[in-house]
Amino acid sequence: MGFFIAKRLVVTLLVVFVTSVAAFSLVHLSGDPAISMAGEGASQEQIEAIRRLYQFDRPIHEQYLTWMDKVAHGNFGRSITLREDVGPVIAQHAPVTLTLGLFSLAVALALSIPLGIAGALRPQSALDRAVQAVAVAGQAIPTFLSALALIYLFGVVLKWLPISGSGSWKHYVLPSLALGFYATPAILRLTRAGMIEALRSDHVRTARAFGMPAHTVILRHALRQAIVPVVSLAAVQFGYMLGGSVVVEAIFSLKGLGSLAWQSIQRSDVEVIQAILLLIATTYALLTLAADLMNATLDPRMQLR
Repeated sequence: MGFFIAKRLVVTLLVVFVTSVAAFSLVHLSGDPAISMAGEGASQEQIEAIRRLYQFDRPIHEQYLTWMDKVAHGNFGRSITLREDVGPVIAQHAPVTLTLGLFSLAVALALSIPLGIAGALRPQSALDRAVQAVAVAGQAIPTFLSALALIYLFGVVLKWLPISGSGSWKHYVLPSLALGFYATPAILRLTRAGMIEALRSDHVRTARAFGMPAHTVILRHALRQAIVPVVSLAAVQFGYMLGGSVVVEAIFSLKGLGSLAWQSIQRSDVEVIQAILLLIATTYALLTLAADLMNATLDPRMQLR
């Protein structure tokens, strides 16, 4: 187990390093950041002042090393448009996106795992076809369309839930349903396929032959085998929710990292863009690491890979 953890840590560190290089380079590949930050109509003196202030006049590798040294000490720079340190700005918006991601993942798991199990218990039945129809609908309907439908039904017609803001848990219900429903199909299909394979395995047949109760066979034996790839996929989907919640946050007026990233791109706020890219990529890598360790605990055979 120790070697497995060490190997996964090395891979995670390499991923974080590569993503940090990509996050730093993408901003510079889009053109001269000093000109973008200065805005239209800026004089050459103003552009040069910004270039000196943010050290864009130094070699690119020195800029990267300086930036990473600051990040390692918790300094993400200063936003030129907000005129605030980037760290507190990120800390202010991150809880909204994190809460939305956790609620959305809970919705996706609550829908996909029971439906996947139900479909696997009666493959090719009417119930199974209904489950697959849910998966197709979740993948075919765009997130913005399901979000607008939820707003109209529960916010306008029934008036049960708020449709904007983030003042209480009720404000997260509709955006979590919209984002979670979009992530449901992949987890549902994987759960269904894994359960069908697990229910046909020898050890599950043996458990049934010994007269174990049906719920014990399904939950303790079959689901434990089928859930291993689902854990990895859930981690990937959670990372997607954190990084891809721009549309949902915009529709429901949630001031999270998605909306902050979009505003920063429009303003050419280099420091904020770099910080968000690095934060989301690092979170994604850590989630993948956590999923690998959890899978190794559930299935010790993975430690041999």
